[in-house]
Amino acid sequence: MPDLTVMRRHYQHEGLAEDQLAGDPFRQFARWFHEAVEAGVVEPNAMVVSTADAEGLPSSRTVLLKGYDPRGFVFFTNYGSRKGTDLAANPNASLLFPWIGLARQVVIGGRVEKVGRDETAAYFRTRPHGSQLGAWASEQSSPVADRAVLEQRYADLAARYPEGEGVPVPPFWGGYRVVPRTVEFWQGRENRLHDRLRFVAEGDGWRVERLCP
Repeated sequence: MPDLTVMRRHYQHEGLAEDQLAGDPFRQFARWFHEAVEAGVVEPNAMVVSTADAEGLPSSRTVLLKGYDPRGFVFFTNYGSRKGTDLAANPNASLLFPWIGLARQVVIGGRVEKVGRDETAAYFRTRPHGSQLGAWASEQSSPVADRAVLEQRYADLAARYPEGEGVPVPPFWGGYRVVPRTVEFWQGRENRLHDRLRFVAEGDGWRVERLCP
C-alpha cells in the first residue's frame, strides 16, 4: 500500500496577486476557465456540488457547469435527486472546480434558485437524443432492482421517441442557478503558502480579501 504521508506535490506555479484580479468574480472565472480549456484540463466544466439536507447532513457529487454570467452558475438535474431534495429544504450550495493540473481551485458559495422553464427547455433541446431519453428513464438517486430495469425503461422510451422525434422536457427535471455570495480563487504555491483571494458580495459590488492558506 502506498505511504499516504509522503504523497504530495511541490507547487512551483506563478502566484495570484490582488492587482492581477479582474474587477469581479465572473470575469476572473472566465479568465481562469479559458486558461483551463487552453491547458487541456479534462472536462474543465466539471465541478463538485455540495448540498445539505434539512438536518444539515452534507452530500457531494460531480456535475457539469452548463452556463455562467453575472446572475450565477447553472447546472441541470432531476429535481427528485438527492441534491434536488436537499435544495428544496436548504437552498444553499457550494461549488468546487478542481483544476489540479494547474494547481488551481475555484470555490463558490451561495444561494440556489431554479432557472425558468424556458431556459431549461432551451438547454434540454441541445442535449443528445440519448441523454434526453436518459433523463426520463432514470429516477435519479432512487433505488433500482438492477441495471436491466434501467435498460428496459430506456428501450421503451427509445421506441416511443425514436431518433429525430422531439422528446418533451421532463416536468421533474430542470436547472439550478447558484447565486454567489463568495467566490474564492486558489492558486498553489511553494511551501504550502498558497494564494487564496476571495470575492465577497457587498451591496451592489464585491470586496476582495486574502485568506491564509
